[in-house]
Amino acid sequence: MRRLPIVVLVLATLLLGGSPAANAAAPDAAAALAGIRTPGTAWGVDPATGRPTVTVDDSVTGADLAAVRATAARAGAVFRHEPGRLRILIAGGQAVHGSGGGRCSLGANVRSGSTYYFVTAGHCTATAATWYADAAHSTAIGSRVGSSFPANDYGLVRYTGRIAHPSAVYTHPGLLTVYGAGTAYVGQAVCRSGATTGVRCGQVTALNQTVNYAQGSVSGLIRTNICAEPGDSGGPLYVAATGTIIGILSGGSGNCTTGGTTYYQPITEVLAAYGLTIP
Repeated sequence: MRRLPIVVLVLATLLLGGSPAANAAAPDAAAALAGIRTPGTAWGVDPATGRPTVTVDDSVTGADLAAVRATAARAGAVFRHEPGRLRILIAGGQAVHGSGGGRCSLGANVRSGSTYYFVTAGHCTATAATWYADAAHSTAIGSRVGSSFPANDYGLVRYTGRIAHPSAVYTHPGLLTVYGAGTAYVGQAVCRSGATTGVRCGQVTALNQTVNYAQGSVSGLIRTNICAEPGDSGGPLYVAATGTIIGILSGGSGNCTTGGTTYYQPITEVLAAYGLTIP
């Protein structure tokens, strides 16, 4: 399971390679950014420039805004604002409904030997132990067996009902067969599927991003320029041409009317954490 010091070390490594003065300052810059915990902020390295970048949403104002801006300046980081609010997107791949009333999206069907599970966002599984295929809770899917949020954002539900669980992404309508898991790279053409807004496509814009939600910080995330809305949480980020899952939706800002930014938990980390495979 990730811990923040690892992210700090990664950022420090990425910052190396400039002038000796810049190299000497890199660890201090990384430590300064890791100390930002204000909800509504995100930080990481911009792959286009190699510089650390701090982002704030509309909720960061007043003294908090001034403090974050000052920290960014001390770290030599680019400071930018994105409209809307960074949030986890719990509200529904296909929709799954928690016993606590929340609705999320199924991320991927996975297995360990002959035992089958599905992966979704950890902020979803943290709210409910039993999951259903319908809002009326008449068709049980399975029971939570693992959940990690914050720090990470993934959860695991073991199938206990008789509902079919193919290795596929629901494409609203239709099914895209999933053949395995992969890793993201900047500029990669990707799509995501969610119960609220269906299929939306775009590009991977950054890796190893840290997001500070009101509920806590999550690090090591994939950032894209794809929009999402509440209920899309947990849904898959995938490469349509190859049937490869690369992440599950954690959260984002903006919406699918004006556009937005979304962040994803890498799927390979989830598989490694629980000893799972796709399919």
